[in-house]
Amino acid sequence: MVTIKKIAELCGVSRGTVDRVLNGRGRVKPETAEAVMNMVKQLGYKPNPAGKALAARRHRPIVGVILNSEGNAFFDEIIRGIETAESRYQIYGMKLTMRRMKGYDVEAQLALIDELESIHVSGLIISPINDTRIAEAINALVDKGVFVVNVNNDVQNCRRQCYVGSDYTNGGETACALLQLLRGQTAKIGVVTGSRQAWGHELRLEGFQRRMEKVPGFSILATAVNKDDEIRSYEETKKMLEEHPDIDSLFIVAGGVYGACRAVVSLKKEKDLTIVAFDSTPTTVDMMKQGVLKTIIYQHPYQQGYRAMDLAFQYLVNDQKPERERYILKNEIKLLENL
Repeated sequence: MVTIKKIAELCGVSRGTVDRVLNGRGRVKPETAEAVMNMVKQLGYKPNPAGKALAARRHRPIVGVILNSEGNAFFDEIIRGIETAESRYQIYGMKLTMRRMKGYDVEAQLALIDELESIHVSGLIISPINDTRIAEAINALVDKGVFVVNVNNDVQNCRRQCYVGSDYTNGGETACALLQLLRGQTAKIGVVTGSRQAWGHELRLEGFQRRMEKVPGFSILATAVNKDDEIRSYEETKKMLEEHPDIDSLFIVAGGVYGACRAVVSLKKEKDLTIVAFDSTPTTVDMMKQGVLKTIIYQHPYQQGYRAMDLAFQYLVNDQKPERERYILKNEIKLLENL
């Protein structure tokens, strides 16, 4: 079995030097580091999982999670991905503590960040509200050595280590192109968006509008804001459709898909409206089975959650920094037949 001790002997250096090279800690002469890494590759050295587990148990890193998931079924799959990854890494002593909130209350999210900071989390996975105060709170945690992953949504002017989620601008562009395929060259569109405080929602709408420039016959007649709440989505969508009866298409930017679709059904417009929406929550699939929705754009929420937790593990246990700043899950068009 190849050990750090054996690598040190073959390279003529101390075990401490090999450890520093492998984990990127401390200063080592470039030529020494190169010799060590060449030997590591030549011998096929891999860290001892049992040793890593023992070291991690002594440290017992805590990963805090903050998601605005109450009343938003989309996050169920993100949570499942996080918890699946957590169960895989329990042997390493990692502890997960989750906080859930409803909507986009900045003060509520700041309070949750303070709460997790008080229990000395080593890592934070958060779906942040796009607000300067949230960015500043995240930056303060990073300055204290906390590893932060923004999942599903990002925030401007933030120094988090990485973002895991979809490309929202591309999602909006894809939605507009999909609507063009379904409607042709003309559409009178009603937009149902989640919140102006979710940067991803704004980027998605910007992408949609940018793609609209290629289709002169497309126009947005009205916008309803549902705060990702199904009841509010029903009420605001119904009100918008009653005030603008000539709307023939809906672009549902974020959550609240079921509520918006129920409003369409209540007005008996399901055969008249073309709807483009996101994500395959159980209620959205039900609307597809009923024929209210023909297609959705899928963001791979389970993979978002799993990857976010995996990145936290690799950093906190294996001292492995993210290879890139943004981990993007592709937007994927789904029909009922390939869900």
